[in-house]
Amino acid sequence: MVTLDGPQGPRIRTSDGRELLNLCSNDYLGLANDPGVRRVAHEALDRLGFGYASGRIISGTSTAHLQLEEELSCFLGTEASLLFTSCFDANTGLFEVLLGPEDVAISDAANHASIIDGLRLCRARRAIYPSRDLESLRRELAASSDARRRLIVTDGVFSMNGGSPDLAAVCDLADEYDALLVVDDSHGTGVLGDHGRGTVCDPDVAGRVDLVTGTFGKALGGAGGGFVSGRREYVDLLRQKARPYVFSNALPPLQVQVARHALRLLERDDDRRSRLLDNTALLRSELTRHGLVVPEGNHPIIPIILGDADVALAAAAELLRRDILAIALTFPVVSADTARIRLQVSAAHTPAELLAAATTIAEVVRGMNACETFGVRT
Repeated sequence: MVTLDGPQGPRIRTSDGRELLNLCSNDYLGLANDPGVRRVAHEALDRLGFGYASGRIISGTSTAHLQLEEELSCFLGTEASLLFTSCFDANTGLFEVLLGPEDVAISDAANHASIIDGLRLCRARRAIYPSRDLESLRRELAASSDARRRLIVTDGVFSMNGGSPDLAAVCDLADEYDALLVVDDSHGTGVLGDHGRGTVCDPDVAGRVDLVTGTFGKALGGAGGGFVSGRREYVDLLRQKARPYVFSNALPPLQVQVARHALRLLERDDDRRSRLLDNTALLRSELTRHGLVVPEGNHPIIPIILGDADVALAAAAELLRRDILAIALTFPVVSADTARIRLQVSAAHTPAELLAAATTIAEVVRGMNACETFGVRT
């Protein structure tokens, strides 16, 4: 782990004085240290103060909170929205409100840890299906016909590999079996879809997802904050009963105003997101040209599967020695035989930085003697 001594960005300065090319940040749109974002945060601090020192249901709800909730609903095309201090809180508070012991939750095996924890906290029966396996999902739905309520939950983008489920097909199954559908689109919002509206706003999916959860801590400013957005009846219920919402301080005003600013940027133009997608395509194509095995896709999360944990850790250490920060993911974060280097691209990276990085990454991975199945084509 490195310790930063300065702001987040495409290049970061560490506490020991090094400058590193940063390929492991969720700052997809490059807003974390953007001058306009800093200005909005300063203005919010001057006008609204540092925090509200209260929960939303007591004296912590401001006009800005209500405006962000309304603007988020307009952005996503949903009926209502509710702010949380993080998406982790949103996911851990969601399921215990909606589900009881007579219900069943059916979850993709690759879902985020916050979904896993949220399901553990509720009293519903749980079923796990292999990631993106629609036939297994169908079998679990059919096997739970005795449940009062069936709920399907999946990530819109899986954080370990950047892949997405076939959400239109998942919606079809939810319709067929009269199941609720919850999608965590933390890595999709601000990145994919029309003006960054995410995977849930795809034309074949829009309006069919009951609840979407997400974060302002990735593409939308990078500081933190989460949300639930969707059908009003469920959002209103969460507003009354979701424990992380009821028993936590309100989201600080500077985070609220920065999130509103990020949504306005996405609504106004698509330039940052276009740069992000261009940068992503460039790095993916260059890694492939250098002989690395890169899964198909267009998301800025790019995994290079190396298989062995020691190999992945050694590759990350060598990249760090060469001034590139890229994280190694090993068991139990990923399955034991799929240890990997996970790269993440930002709109703030330059093409020259990514071209040079691709060359260095290929040299390092080849130097690890990774086999053809994992990482390198021979």
